Amino acid sequence: MMSLICTLQDHRDDVNWCAFSGKLLATCSGDKTLRVYNTRDFSELPFSPLSGHGYSVHCCCFSTCGQFLASCSTDATTLVWSMVTGEIEAILEHPGRSPVRICALSPDSLHLVSGGSDGTLALWDFPSKQLRRTGAVNDTTMVACSFSPCSQVFMTGSSYGDLRLWDLDMNQLHAEKNAHDLGVTCCTFAPNILSGGQVVQFRLASCGQDSHLKIWEINKFSSRAYKMQLLHTLTGQSAPVLSCVYSSDGQLLVSGSVDKTVTVYDAKNAVLLYTLNKHERYVTACSFSPTSPLIATGSMDKTVNIWRLEDGCSSCGGKSLPEKSALTASDGRTSAGRSKLLVSDWSEEDVSAWLVEEGLEGLVEKFAANNIDGTELLNLTKETLASELHIESVGLRSKLVRKVEELKSDSVCSGIPDEFLCPITRELMREPVIAADGYSYEREAIKSWINTKNRSSPMTNLPLLTTLLTPNHTLKMAIGRWKTSH
Repeated sequence: MMSLICTLQDHRDDVNWCAFSGKLLATCSGDKTLRVYNTRDFSELPFSPLSGHGYSVHCCCFSTCGQFLASCSTDATTLVWSMVTGEIEAILEHPGRSPVRICALSPDSLHLVSGGSDGTLALWDFPSKQLRRTGAVNDTTMVACSFSPCSQVFMTGSSYGDLRLWDLDMNQLHAEKNAHDLGVTCCTFAPNILSGGQVVQFRLASCGQDSHLKIWEINKFSSRAYKMQLLHTLTGQSAPVLSCVYSSDGQLLVSGSVDKTVTVYDAKNAVLLYTLNKHERYVTACSFSPTSPLIATGSMDKTVNIWRLEDGCSSCGGKSLPEKSALTASDGRTSAGRSKLLVSDWSEEDVSAWLVEEGLEGLVEKFAANNIDGTELLNLTKETLASELHIESVGLRSKLVRKVEELKSDSVCSGIPDEFLCPITRELMREPVIAADGYSYEREAIKSWINTKNRSSPMTNLPLLTTLLTPNHTLKMAIGRWKTSH
């Protein structure tokens, strides 16, 4: 479940980019400014807005520690800002004084790449802010750039439609021509590195004017040769896709489009999970928080929407939309508890919670007044909705009947899918996490295992290289959907 928790309306022109650090959100705009917010409550920092560019600001990115923010502009500069004072730390003038359309910082914060509208690339030593290398692709505009999670290579995308892989000496390692017909708009590496034998593997997502979002596999061989192949073409949006980003665990992939929608995919299985429709114009930017289940989406409607994955959010500094809290049944069950039941066993409060989840909160009072529980919900028809519940809107009656039919069809499944069970407890997982061995476990079960089993993997019996546990949001959503229908 995705909840819209904030709408930031401070920019006076198109929002071109959004970027999260661990504690901050930065946005930039055609109004020549950047704005910086505290992600705790989405209040604007005292030194915001940042005004230093002479023209539209196209892109911004944080250093990994969040201490610095880089931004680039039509004014042919990339500025580096201090996130302690809000002051400009450095002005990086792009070679040839070309407008800078894209900038990207490496995960180790040692290098910064800027790309120009004339096809030029500049690789900067970030600690010293000195120009290290330059490169170029003729007759095109650089519009996309992303570093690999190892920080040793980076991918660029151009308005010509090609994707090109570069090393830090500005050698071109691979060129995927015509990756997107009519032009690339964005590209982003997944945060995971997969190693097996003689091969190191990366994932990359790219989007373009062809209305497609594509997932690529990039293999690096021991010979240092690279091979790139297309894994999936996602067609969940009906117009050019302008932005894309992976979640910090690589499980989700988010994109924004000219059709005004934001899509959320299960990145591993290339399955569309959600389509969000709250922007009034093109969705130009999207960003995923590295530390919490938050997504920011920016638009030509001059707003930035903040979405929370599954868990809701506290007050957002006066910028919150009215938000419905989770309804609790008389026996103390939340909607999560309700979803463990068969629909026919739902209480009246369970039905109310379901209506809220399905965007039908306007019917909650009417259903409660008529004491509609799960059994009665399954027996509703268009006729009874009109004659007994007095719902006059034909469209609303049709939508409700369609939702009820979905509940019925979803409820004909037998048994719990094995991947939903914790390998340790063999119970349905509530807080699945990914351990260093690549398997998902119930959080408390694997924590207890690690504390008592000398950090070995329950599945492979090999030592765990780290005790870091990463929330598996995709699996949690899948379990939630399964429980709702059972």
